[in-house]
Amino acid sequence: MSAPGLSTYNFADIWEAVADVAADRQALVVGDRRLTYGELERRANRLAHVLLSLGVGPGDTVACHLGNSSEYLETLIAAWKIRAVPVNVNYRYTAEELAYLYTDSAAVVGVVDAHLLERVVAIADDLPDLRSVLVVGNSTEVLLPEGAVEVRWFDDATRVAPDHRPEIAGRGDEDRYIIYTGGTTGRPKGVEWRMGDAFFGCLGGGDPMRLSGPVTSPAEMLDRIVDFDFTFYALAPLIHAAAQWVSFMWLFAGARVVLHRGPFDPATVWRTIAEEQVSTTTVVGDAMARPLCDEWERTGPYDTSSLFAFSNGGAPLSSSVRERLQVILPGVVFTDGFGSSETGIQGSSRLEPGTRGAGTAQFDQVVSGTAVLDDDLRPIEPGDDRIGRVAHSGHLPLGYRNDPAKTAETFVEVDGRRYALNGDMARVAEDGSIVLLGRGSISINSGGEKVFPEEVEGVLKSHAAVYDCVVVGVPHERWGEQVTVVVQPVSGERVDLEELTEHAREHLAGYKLPKALVVVEVIERSPTGKADYRWARQVVASAG
Repeated sequence: MSAPGLSTYNFADIWEAVADVAADRQALVVGDRRLTYGELERRANRLAHVLLSLGVGPGDTVACHLGNSSEYLETLIAAWKIRAVPVNVNYRYTAEELAYLYTDSAAVVGVVDAHLLERVVAIADDLPDLRSVLVVGNSTEVLLPEGAVEVRWFDDATRVAPDHRPEIAGRGDEDRYIIYTGGTTGRPKGVEWRMGDAFFGCLGGGDPMRLSGPVTSPAEMLDRIVDFDFTFYALAPLIHAAAQWVSFMWLFAGARVVLHRGPFDPATVWRTIAEEQVSTTTVVGDAMARPLCDEWERTGPYDTSSLFAFSNGGAPLSSSVRERLQVILPGVVFTDGFGSSETGIQGSSRLEPGTRGAGTAQFDQVVSGTAVLDDDLRPIEPGDDRIGRVAHSGHLPLGYRNDPAKTAETFVEVDGRRYALNGDMARVAEDGSIVLLGRGSISINSGGEKVFPEEVEGVLKSHAAVYDCVVVGVPHERWGEQVTVVVQPVSGERVDLEELTEHAREHLAGYKLPKALVVVEVIERSPTGKADYRWARQVVASAG
């Protein structure tokens, strides 16, 4: 089936074309709410009309200050329909971080969960662009305040709005898609994409399983609508780029998306996989995968007969946890992916049932345009043992919103070709696969040698007494920086530095071994499961 009227890679255009064809299919499950493509389309249209009535127009920014909900997807789609730009707001941000993001993005409307409203109202006087807030939730939860911005209930506003598509001229590939990233190592940064580039760079170009290859024209998109039942279960919050990307990969393919609602709960995840007959799901590293293993081993087994693939992205999955998952799910394909908000998807690895991987961060399926560059920005050839910077060319973002200096630092031109350097460091194996070592910005310089925390963490997590850990460098008089590990032990277990060091010695060079240990009850991570290295350094400093 082709779509002769579909002539752009604009997200709203693609969504509407798919929604017309798949109107009666179930598109979304979140909590008790189930919406077909037609129902989700009409709800998004109502919200689009509300946004227009609030003065939102092309290029204006709408803040998505929400947890996982249908309203989050409705806000994304509605904003795209009227050529506005939705931006993700991390619901854990402090007042200072929120004020920065709302101001930097120039958000004119915020769509905000009721329990987060107080945080926005508290800083509203300092937000020069914010005019209105739509509050998602039960009207009995909170008394709407009066003040610097108009505050209305989302349901009340959308209930009386028309559900036909708004007529907006000029939609196309040049419309913007912005994803904010960072906040654990610095200010959040808005990565600004053209939709035409983001469709290929972030959304896989109409090939969510990476089997058929990207489409060659927008009209092919309806040919890619699946003709069988397929359900993707999004475990990460939609404030995370990958959760948005994979959800829309499958929505644009006419599949069903289940959003995990509320705090991550492994028992709920396993039950949902069984009840919703989930086909594939994605975790964010050990922070999600290990509790899933623990829950299965404690209360399982669960029905996973529908599960075809289990994937990881956004944070490393240690080999020990992956092997536990392979025992739990022996007939499932395991995939791992890497990339960033600045590059889109760069590569992946795939393990068929019964096979073992070469390493926890070794990717043999590398997207065209991805390379590892040396200090002179020249490609490192396979088998060369040097460490270089991972670079990506091709479909790239325009840069960082309001930050030309950081844009110039990250996006460089080499021999007339534009590359993104997102800070990842890697080697190129003999077979051409990329072995990720970690971010250069968090590497530890110990006696002149570089130590990448993620590599050390992956080894230490395989120790039976280590439930989770984060590795940081702390100042040292002789070595410059000392490798220090913050450990959350397995319940009831004792962690000893000497024992950890001996465990790691077989896998790591001596200069990479931890020289100091701090034990904590719980490792703090971002809502997406990523390590918070600022927090870890503060813990080490306070421990003396």
